[in-house]
Amino acid sequence: MKKSNFVAMILGTIGGILFALGMCMCLILEWNAFKQGLIVGIIGVIVLLITILIWRRMENKEPIRLSGKIIGGLLIGIIGALLLGIGMCLVMVWSNLILGIAIGIVGIAALLCLIPFIKGLE
Repeated sequence: MKKSNFVAMILGTIGGILFALGMCMCLILEWNAFKQGLIVGIIGVIVLLITILIWRRMENKEPIRLSGKIIGGLLIGIIGALLLGIGMCLVMVWSNLILGIAIGIVGIAALLCLIPFIKGLE
């Protein structure tokens, strides 16, 4: 394993754990830790963004250039992840099985559309 991949894996794991813990702190009402969770979640996002910068620097890659395709891909990814999450919440939290499964499948389909959108078809 290359050093850059190892560093990215460690930092990505730390950032992901901080982000997930922060979101749990915000969304689980019994914990009464919304403000603290928001801070921990933001720190997790910052660590994840720093991970991208460090990995690209270690791989000697040029900075990411924003284009319409990149922004479109980000929007599709965000919408797909949100739809999948909403579907999961409908099923697990609010016991609305049919609607939750339907919305979750739409989210999965949106995320699967990212592959041909970003990589293209041959």
